[in-house]
Amino acid sequence: MFNKILIANRGEIALRVLRAAKELGIETVAVHSTADANAMHVRLADESVCIGPPPARDSYLKIPEILAACEITGADAIHPGYGFLSENARFAEILAAHNIAFIGPSAQHIRIMGDKIEAKATARRLGIPVVPGSEGAVTTDEDAMRISAEIGYPVLVKAAAGGGGRGMRVAHDETEMSAALSAARTEAKNAFGDDSVYIEKYLSKPRHIEIQILGDGKGNAVHLGERDCSLQRRHQKVWEEANSPALNQEQRDRIGMICANAMADLGYSGVGTIEFLYEDGEFYFIEMNTRLQVEHPVTEMITGIDLVNEQIKVASGAGLTFRQEDIVFNGHAIECRINAENPSTFAPSPGRISYYHPPGGLGVRVDSGVYQGYTIPPHYDSLIGKLIVHGRNRVECLMRLRRCLDEFVIDGIESTIPLFKNLVDNQDIANGVYDIHWLEKYLATGPVFE
Repeated sequence: MFNKILIANRGEIALRVLRAAKELGIETVAVHSTADANAMHVRLADESVCIGPPPARDSYLKIPEILAACEITGADAIHPGYGFLSENARFAEILAAHNIAFIGPSAQHIRIMGDKIEAKATARRLGIPVVPGSEGAVTTDEDAMRISAEIGYPVLVKAAAGGGGRGMRVAHDETEMSAALSAARTEAKNAFGDDSVYIEKYLSKPRHIEIQILGDGKGNAVHLGERDCSLQRRHQKVWEEANSPALNQEQRDRIGMICANAMADLGYSGVGTIEFLYEDGEFYFIEMNTRLQVEHPVTEMITGIDLVNEQIKVASGAGLTFRQEDIVFNGHAIECRINAENPSTFAPSPGRISYYHPPGGLGVRVDSGVYQGYTIPPHYDSLIGKLIVHGRNRVECLMRLRRCLDEFVIDGIESTIPLFKNLVDNQDIANGVYDIHWLEKYLATGPVFE
């Protein structure tokens, strides 16, 4: 097992990793920008190192500074959290060259799954169902028109190196195709430095279903069920739950085992999430995230398995501590991402938290790095924390969530708590009848937030 883990991240995920490491008896090192000097994970870590000014490119993305922090403190492993360097294959390679363990998958697997075209080809080879579309990048408008006509409009033009909804355009017919290609290529070039795009069939009312997997890199892998992440705004997840209200047990077992077997064949190491669009009883692979997900607590609540703990053990060479038949799914869980944003406009609301009172009670978890008097800096994403609730069934879970939202108090800044209060009382949400477009249509109606 590792002696000391450096946490190359910030906010709630840095605190989450710190807690898992401490429960394994491992010392921790927090790196931070000058803006995060008073962050909770910095206060609780055994050691801390300032690595630069607030812009992420000058601190959390500076590999030489992070390596220097390892050398200064004697850290023998790095946990990257999510975002920042968590899916940077070159970073994993550099750490290996310096004999520092990367708590994540191999650089090869990060690189494969980071290229959307290569990821889709790999998924197809491993027996994972994929969305109909181009075999690879389309280089000419003529090829794009031909492929789109073959699979049928509407189609989606997607950046090969993309993510977060950038570099994506829908073409409903041939007349829209040229403009969609041009816009997607331009946005992809500006966002990712790569203007390669590919074509996929556009699904009109899909749900976003993802499967959590864990592999040991030695040909063994398990799945830990699905999460439904269909409530999104601008392709950003807002509310996640497990189990999905849209699936039956046969469907979830089937897609779960397809993913587990595929990752075993791939020799994948660590946690990962295979994401699908789901429509009319069929699953279509869209991407794989080779890291811990923001919404991982949902899975932890229904399985009782500490995913960060397992990540660390696998990275140390310990292997899996359970088999598929050992995993028991219990009840229902929902996560709400509480952001420092105006609930109507979603404009960021950084600033000082004058009063903070998180909810508690049976089946309630709040993952957050903030505290009363903490100032949310304007330099990073606006996530305050995650409210996760668990119940014996979905009805109990929704009732518990409603109660927790009424208890949750964050003064001094705006937050998205009022949005979730509206959602938990919505009949479509109560019935589990929603798709990836539902939330934006709901927000377009101009809901009133108290």
